[in-house]
Order: sequence, then structure tokens, then C-alpha cells
Amino acid sequence: MVDSGNPDLSPLDGGRWRPVSPGELLRKNVTDPNEQLDDDQREQRRTVQLERRQELEHKLKANPTDLDGFLELAGIYRSEHRPLEAKRLLQQATQIFPDDERVLFQLEEAILARSLQQYREVSDLASRLKTPEADRELERSRGDWAMRRIEVCRARLARDPSQIQLRLAMADAKFDAELFEESFADAGHLLELDEFSPQAHFLRARCLLALGKDLPAMKELRAVALRRSVVAPESLRHASLKLLCELADKLSLHATGQQYQAHLKRLQATSSPSKS
Repeated sequence: MVDSGNPDLSPLDGGRWRPVSPGELLRKNVTDPNEQLDDDQREQRRTVQLERRQELEHKLKANPTDLDGFLELAGIYRSEHRPLEAKRLLQQATQIFPDDERVLFQLEEAILARSLQQYREVSDLASRLKTPEADRELERSRGDWAMRRIEVCRARLARDPSQIQLRLAMADAKFDAELFEESFADAGHLLELDEFSPQAHFLRARCLLALGKDLPAMKELRAVALRRSVVAPESLRHASLKLLCELADKLSLHATGQQYQAHLKRLQATSSPSKS
């Protein structure tokens, strides 16, 4: 079986499929504000946040039309890894502010975070129980995570069709939902907008591999790995060349495989740190 890539990379950068955070999916360069804090600072921040959460909860009961209060409290719930509470709160907010973009966006983020949280919980349970029932629940949870991503991308594109990056995210989610033909077609539409998109070509290759169409997949992978006019990110070129080598071996294309191996060795030589 052909390996789909490096698990340390995102799927669209050549990695194997893995759960990603909603922030990683739909927003870039999102950092954890607590990351640089020491233990005492984190504890102090948690105490302040708890007091602020309780204050906002009481405030919204008395004044349920405070938009900023809704958004701040939902953000606190999310930071406390309580996406279900954030989702419920923001659903309440949409009844009062149905057209507010900030409320809709944060509700979608909460929906994604809750689905991802459930998937991770079920994945952990399935790895411990190792039963058919747990495996079935894992498949259901994985499918739900993919479908929530599709729904959110569709909703955001309906509000702002110019967000091209969401079209790629939706196509990738369709791949994870095993809607391979739809994912392939969506990636093709992206190529109509940017015919040189290495991410779209790589996704199409993954779809073709899943459908058992190895030779057409090689064509898509070559567009990522070997095109000189628009050079793909190094991680994608590396993943594509590895897949090309494996496919050439699988299909007994020995001379072609040697060429891909040579390209891969050159790429590894230029990307690896120099040794003293």
C-alpha cells in the first residue's frame, strides 16, 4: 500500500491524514497566548479568567443583548476547551444577532472545535477498547468531523466567495469524508483559477490513488514534483517524489523509478543541513 506522506506535515503539505485544529484548518499563524508563560503566570491567568467568566455569565443573565459579552465569554469557553458551552452560548447569540459576522464565525469555530474534541475522545477510547463497536463509533466520529468542516467552508464561501483557500480546505475535507470524486472535481475547479496550484494537484493525486487510478495519479504528482516554472513547496515536492518512487516500483517502471529516485536524492541533498 502506498504511504500517503509524512505524518508531521499537514495533509495539503504532503502529510498523512490527521486531525487538525479548527484554527489550523481555517486560520493561519494562530498562536497560543499561554505558550510563553511560566507556571505561576499561567495559574494567575487562569484565576483572572475564571473570575471574568463568572462575571460575564452573571452579566449576560441580566443583560442578554450584550454582543461583546457573548463573544468574550464564548472565547473564554473555547480557551478552556469547553466548545460545547461556547456552541450553546453562540447559538443563543444568533437568535438575537442573526446577521452578525463575528457571531456566525465564532459559532462555526465552536462547532468545529466540538466535533474535533469528540473525534479525539472517541479515538482515544477506540485505541483502548479495541472493539468493533468502538471502531464503528470512531468511523462515525471521523465522518462527522469531515462533514462539519465541509459545512463550515460552504457557509463561509456563501458569505464571501473570494475566500479561495476555503475551497481547498473543503476539497480536503471531502477527501477525508471519502467523497473522492467530489474532492477531485473541487480540486479541478481550483486549477481553473490557478492552473499551477501544487496543493490542488497533490490533492487530486491523493484522490486518484484512493480510487485505484495509479497512472493518472503519477501525472498529478509530476506536476507537483517536477514542474520548473512554478516550484512547489519543498515538503510537497518531497512527498510527491516519494509517492512517485513507490508507484514506479509498484508498476514495475524501473527506469522511470530510477529517475524519480535521482530527483529525490538531489532534493534531500539540498534540503538536509550540512554536516561538519
